[in-house]
Amino acid sequence: QVQLVESGGGMVQAGTSLRLSCAASGRTISSYIMGWFRQAPGKKRDFVAAISRRGMSTSFADSLKGRFTISRDNTKNTVYLQMNNLEPEDTALYYCAADSSSRIKVVGDDYDYWGQGTQVTVSS
Repeated sequence: QVQLVESGGGMVQAGTSLRLSCAASGRTISSYIMGWFRQAPGKKRDFVAAISRRGMSTSFADSLKGRFTISRDNTKNTVYLQMNNLEPEDTALYYCAADSSSRIKVVGDDYDYWGQGTQVTVSS
């Protein structure tokens, strides 16, 4: 079992930056592909970004490329999501997830473990 706890969310103004963290416990995350998803009120959960086990490969939602960066520190058992130039449309509950398979997936149902989420609210 892997327990995931997200942090770093908050209320910010458009144009600013936030860095979300996802701290894992129970098992080392080096065995997992790690992903970030988000869900806005009344909308479905969307893929944001994912990173391979050693951080050599990443994947992003097309609309977020250039603004968001994903990274991981396996020695700290933590994954990060750097979000720059935030927009009101980025307002959502952001979830961290872990996938035990060997390839990056963009579908949430393919992930095995989930955190509780951290809220990001961006005002204009």
